[in-house]
Amino acid sequence: MRFEEAYEGWQARRLTQEEAARLLGVCERTFRRYLDRYEEAGLEGLIDKRLEQVSQRRAPVDEVLAVTERYRRRHLGWNVKHFYAWYRREGGGRSYSWVKNTLQRAGLVTQAVKGGTHRTRRERAPWPGMMLHQDGSTHEWVAGQQWDLIVTMDDATNEHYSMLFVPEEGTASSFQGVREVIVSRGLFSSLYTDRGSHYWHTPEAGGKVDKINLTQFGRAMKHLGIEMIPAYSPEARGRSERAFATHQGRLPQELAAAGIATLEAANRYLEEVYRPAFNAEFQQPAREEGSAFVPWIGGSLDDILCEQYERTVGHDNCVRFEGITLQIPPDRHRCHYVKAKVRVHCYPEGSLAVFHGPRKLANYDAEARLKQDTIQAIA
Repeated sequence: MRFEEAYEGWQARRLTQEEAARLLGVCERTFRRYLDRYEEAGLEGLIDKRLEQVSQRRAPVDEVLAVTERYRRRHLGWNVKHFYAWYRREGGGRSYSWVKNTLQRAGLVTQAVKGGTHRTRRERAPWPGMMLHQDGSTHEWVAGQQWDLIVTMDDATNEHYSMLFVPEEGTASSFQGVREVIVSRGLFSSLYTDRGSHYWHTPEAGGKVDKINLTQFGRAMKHLGIEMIPAYSPEARGRSERAFATHQGRLPQELAAAGIATLEAANRYLEEVYRPAFNAEFQQPAREEGSAFVPWIGGSLDDILCEQYERTVGHDNCVRFEGITLQIPPDRHRCHYVKAKVRVHCYPEGSLAVFHGPRKLANYDAEARLKQDTIQAIA
């Protein structure tokens, strides 16, 4: 109707082409094109032909149905970002926005409500290896079973160097996480943790940690030259807390989809599937080029990342340790070790060893039986 009004005004010479074009909100050249199309085909000629054409980029109906049906059957309840990661992993070529809009149009997911403004986050460390985070999260990762997930991650890149499920978080699981990092990458500068009792002694509940009287874990980190940094609030551990929120939203669904129900199978899945995929999606480049990791060349890492206890050898040349008796075997260096101060090393997997100074006297299994290597050395 506006075009007809402008056209009649131009025909009656009340309007110039420039004035008629301004009335329609177009340039003078476009108005002349409208004139040609109107005089050739009437008002039908003014309809934009693009509105009647199907976009060449539009997804086929079969592809749309395949995506929605896949989500409905295998991934119902997954958030869009998690589902999109699987979609891309299995060869999907559409964008995240396309997948999200497709699922929303099908009524399978709802549009998220925009959250409030977040406070400014602490700047990341500039190099990998300058500061690592280690934390644990108790959750029902598999239906009917609660495990602890122990994560050791880099502050600079968000890369997860170690992930493992354990029945209960403690010194052994923390040692295992740190050991995997040192073996694969090297020594790092500092470790940021909560104030759990296996990390720190805290004289007053909720108070400052004791940096003089160290735990077994703290003693090992001091030996390695790794600075420990305590966190005094959940907000201080924001990066690891946000990572665990992602893991709790994804891992139970992936483990269920893979039919996993045992701790051993879940740990294999973490190492072979989940951790590589998570790092590929969430790892970020460091702010600066370089690395703070230092190669480990210090000898036996197992004899540092273990619990160590001082004991006095009894008159029977045996060591009493947590209700068991460790018989010290014959030694060509001394006739006996009665009343000598020795060190008992308790390794994460449960085996034991007795040291006198720097010398290892014997290895034992978890039942206090001498290991085969010790027996052969005696022979």
